[in-house]
Formats: sequence, C-alpha cells, structure tokens
Amino acid sequence: MNYFFSKTLRNTSFEDAKEKVTVALKKEGFGVLTHIDIKETLKKKIDVNFRRYEILGACNPHFAYKALLAEDKIGLMLPCNVIIDENDNGDIEVSAVDPIASMGAVENKSLGVIANEVQQKLKRVIDNLN
Repeated sequence: MNYFFSKTLRNTSFEDAKEKVTVALKKEGFGVLTHIDIKETLKKKIDVNFRRYEILGACNPHFAYKALLAEDKIGLMLPCNVIIDENDNGDIEVSAVDPIASMGAVENKSLGVIANEVQQKLKRVIDNLN
C-alpha cells in the first residue's frame, strides 16, 4: 500500500503551485496550520543546499475533532501533511499523505470511516491540480 498520492505539475512555478494547493485545500475544508520550508531550514541549521521543498500541515477541523473523539492520541498523526517539491527538471510535484495508510497503524476501527472521508478529500485536492 502506498502511503501517499501525488501529481506532477509542469510549466508551473513553485509559488503558483503552493497557491493552487492552498486554494484546493480550502475548497475541501482544510486550512494550513503549519508551514515548513525544508530548503531554508536545512541551510540555516546545517548549512546544506537542498532543492525547494515545503511541507504544509493541512487540517480539516471537523474531521480532526471526530478523530480526536475516536482516539485521543491521534493528534500524533495530525495534521495531514502535503508536500510541494521542485524536481531537478523544474517540475513541481505535490504529494499528500494517505490518511488510510497512516491511520492503519492505529487499531481503532472507528477511525477507518473518518480516514476514508479525509482520503477522498485529499485525493480531490491532488487530482484537481493543474
């Protein structure tokens, strides 16, 4: 089982891809709670050069609440991460975690329904990018 799904965007700048992802997440009820710029962080912390790579911590509060009621330690697996990654050829790859894969580690059947609904929303985010 793959733990993510992704799409490659060609002829799109990194900034445009990030804007498209943020808008698509919002349409599906997600907000971006966290933002980690890996390139900047690695340069600052260990003085290495890395490609443009950013992690957006996306959260749909309704589903997060349901998941927390079903499993109080599920916060360890929240938020749902989405990455924006610039490949060597300049293409931008956008990937989202598959919540079914991550929730599969938790032995709580009630999370399955929630994970399935969140998976469908995140798949739509990725699938609708162009």
